Amino acid sequence: MASAVEQMAANMSWSAFGKATELRQRIFFTIGLLIVYRVGTYIPVPGIDGHALREFMEQASAGLGGILNMFTGGAISRMGIFALGIMPYISASIIVQLLTAMVPQLEQLKKEGEQGRKKINQYTRYGTVFLATFQAYGLAVSLEAGDLVTDPGWFFRAATVITLVGGTMFLMWLGEQITARGIGNGISLIIFVGIVAEIPQALAQFFASGRSGAISTPVIIGVIVMVIAVIAFVVFMERSLRKIHIQYPRRQAGMKVYEGGSSHLPIKVNPAGVIPAIFASSLLLLPTTLATFSGSQTGPVMSTILAYFGPGQPLYLAFFAAMIVFFTFFYTFNVSFKTDDVAENLQKQNGFVPGIRPGKKTEEYLDYVVTRILVLGAAYLAAVCLLPEILRSQFAIPFYFGGTSVLIVVSVSMDTVQQVQSHLLAHQYEGLIEKSQLRGKRRSTAKKGPARR
Repeated sequence: MASAVEQMAANMSWSAFGKATELRQRIFFTIGLLIVYRVGTYIPVPGIDGHALREFMEQASAGLGGILNMFTGGAISRMGIFALGIMPYISASIIVQLLTAMVPQLEQLKKEGEQGRKKINQYTRYGTVFLATFQAYGLAVSLEAGDLVTDPGWFFRAATVITLVGGTMFLMWLGEQITARGIGNGISLIIFVGIVAEIPQALAQFFASGRSGAISTPVIIGVIVMVIAVIAFVVFMERSLRKIHIQYPRRQAGMKVYEGGSSHLPIKVNPAGVIPAIFASSLLLLPTTLATFSGSQTGPVMSTILAYFGPGQPLYLAFFAAMIVFFTFFYTFNVSFKTDDVAENLQKQNGFVPGIRPGKKTEEYLDYVVTRILVLGAAYLAAVCLLPEILRSQFAIPFYFGGTSVLIVVSVSMDTVQQVQSHLLAHQYEGLIEKSQLRGKRRSTAKKGPARR
C-alpha cells in the first residue's frame, strides 16, 4: 500500500505548482540571477582587441581554450568580466577542505557548528580573492604577450585585475544567493547554465562540419548515440542506491509503549554527485589558463604543460582520472556522507544495524560499506568523464559533447528537479495541516444544544 508521501508525490501537478507561491518566487529569483550572469558574460574587459581575440579563439577552441570556454559560459572567448568564471572559488574551496582535513585547528573550527562554518567560508573567500588576483594578473600579462591588447601597460593590467577579480567575487555572491534564496546549488547552476547556453552554437558548428565533409555521417550518428547512452547511464547510476536495514527497538514513553520499527539508510552509489568532476577540471584548468593566451611567447615550462596536459593526452587523462577518484572519496567521507556523524545520530535515535553494535562498530561497518560502494562510484565517474573525452579528441567533437559536460548537465538537472519536488511536497504537507486545523476549529465552534435547567 502506498504511503502518504508517495500519494502526495503522485498527485503533484501544474495546479499544485501554481499554489506553491514560495516555490515560484524561488524559481523566478534563481532565473533572474542566472540572467544577470549571462548578461555579464557579454560585457567585455576594457582594452581588449576584439578582432585579434576572435581570431585567436578560433584557433585555440580545439585545445585548452575550448575547455576554458565551456566552464566560463563563453565569457573567456569574449573576454567578458566573468572570464575567470567561478573556478577560483572552486579551487579555493578545494584547498580549504584539504587543509581542514589536515590542520587540527581548522578541523576543530569545523566542529564548532554554524560559527565555525562561517569562519571557514570567510577563509574560502580570502583564498578566492588571492587565486583570482593571481590568475587575473597572469591572464593580463598573457594577453599582452599574445598581442591581444590595444594599449598594453600597467594601467591595462590593473584594470584587468580589478575587473576580473570583481567579476569572480560577484559570481561567488550570486551562487551563494541562489543556494540560500533560490532553487538548487548556486555554484553548480552557474556552471550548468554556462554549458547549456553554448550548446546550440556547438550543435550548429558540429552539423556544419558534417555538411562540409569535415566529419563523416557515421561519426555524427555515433556521437548522438554516445551522448544519449551517457545520459541514460548517468541517470541510472545517480538514482542507484544501497539500502542498509535499520532496526528501532520497542520503547516506553510514560504509560505508552511504542512498538519497534524498521527503515532503510539509503547510500547513493555516487554520494559526491558532480563535485569530483568539477574539482578535477578546476585543478586541470588552474595552471593552463595562463598558458593558453600567451601563444608563441610561452616559456619552456608552459610549453611542456600545454604539450602533456592537452585534451586527449595520456598524462591529462591519467591525472584527470586520479583526481576524480581522489575527490570522490575525499568529498564523500568529509562532506556528503560522514560515517561518524551517521553512526552517532543512529545511536541517539536508538537505531542499529541488525548484527552490528551501535557506536564505533556501526561506524566501522558503514566505512566498509561506503568504501566498497565508492569503488564502483569512482569508476563510474572516471569512465563517464574519460571515455567520451578519448573519442572526442579522436574525431574533433565539440567539448560540449564530452563526458564532463554531460555529467554536469544531467546531475545538476536531476538535483534541481528533486529540490523542486521537495518544495512541492512540503507545500502539500502544509496544506494538509491547515485543512486539519480548520476542521478542528469548525468542530469546536459548532452550535451546542440548549443548556438543561
